[in-house]
Amino acid sequence: MGPVRVLELYSGIGGMHQALRESCISAEVVAAVDVNTVANEVYKHNFPSTPLWAKTIEGITLAELNRLSFDMILMSPPCQPFTRIGLQGDVSDPRTNSFLYILDILPRLQRLPKYILLENVKGFETSSARDKLVETLKKCGFKYQEFLLSPTYILENFPDQEPKASVKHRVAAGLEKESSFTSPEEEHIEPNSGSDAGSGQRSQKEAFVFKLETAKEMERKRNQDSDLSIQMLKDFLEEDGEEMSQYFLPPKALLRYAFLLDIVTPSCRRSTCFTKGYGHYVEGTGSVLQTAEDVQLESVFKSIEMLSEEEKLMKLSTLKLRYFTPREIENLYGFPPEFGFPDKITMKQRYRLLGNSLNVHVVAKLISLLTG
Repeated sequence: MGPVRVLELYSGIGGMHQALRESCISAEVVAAVDVNTVANEVYKHNFPSTPLWAKTIEGITLAELNRLSFDMILMSPPCQPFTRIGLQGDVSDPRTNSFLYILDILPRLQRLPKYILLENVKGFETSSARDKLVETLKKCGFKYQEFLLSPTYILENFPDQEPKASVKHRVAAGLEKESSFTSPEEEHIEPNSGSDAGSGQRSQKEAFVFKLETAKEMERKRNQDSDLSIQMLKDFLEEDGEEMSQYFLPPKALLRYAFLLDIVTPSCRRSTCFTKGYGHYVEGTGSVLQTAEDVQLESVFKSIEMLSEEEKLMKLSTLKLRYFTPREIENLYGFPPEFGFPDKITMKQRYRLLGNSLNVHVVAKLISLLTG
């Protein structure tokens, strides 16, 4: 048998393609499809030999799909209709239309693919879009498995799969957070961020210890950082140099958002999600790094509200807080060192594209499970 012929939908910067390589299965991406012109520039930079269709999903005809004769679909549809911090419009959100188009056209293909892998965020598993997906899969004769996954624990804790001989077509629906360390049930919800905290919502009776955090939240973070099976953040960081000065938080951001920041040190083994607003917006977009490891966080925030703005800024500055660099986020997501961005892609664009990407290691494991 020849290589598995793969159709990559919503290809973005190529996280799925990179995961396909890491899975080590014999495969060829016969077409990648994305309408984002900036993402497509990054994709072409890293996968120049792959046919890239710069068009909408709805713009692909049934005849074009039939000509591709693909064996596998990899896709990561827009997550905004399902995120807890969004409006949760589900199938009524126009951004779901392309996914519904896929579900409509799938049963009409001349030859169904053998494998489908879909990745999305926590929240998709309870959506009407997911119900329509399952309905379509059953109609087409697929067997499917669903996973709510955390990159922290993914590599060792996959459930046993069904014997492959009994499966005509296989689907693995992976729902993953973009954080490389925080598990879904332990997700840190930034206070006052407008997020629906769900089961993690703070009780009105819980008292803040410092920095708007409860004793329970602090204990959870300490437990995560004491898990020796997880790598420290320092393993993913770039070397310090003069160029790092551009990543330090400006004084205005320190004063306005200090109590909302999720602050981690190089010796931590966790972080929150990095979203597409990281580096541009502060609140709820991802963790920031405390580079002054010898400074105690509690000592800085103790009684800080009683100080003048100048005194507050002096205290907060001792932490030497900076954003993670795009390359560091790539490292956390499992992109290899040779993966890169064209020089013309701006810093803001890099953060946005990475915030819309996924964890390569997680998807590679799913692909191995799907085809194994």
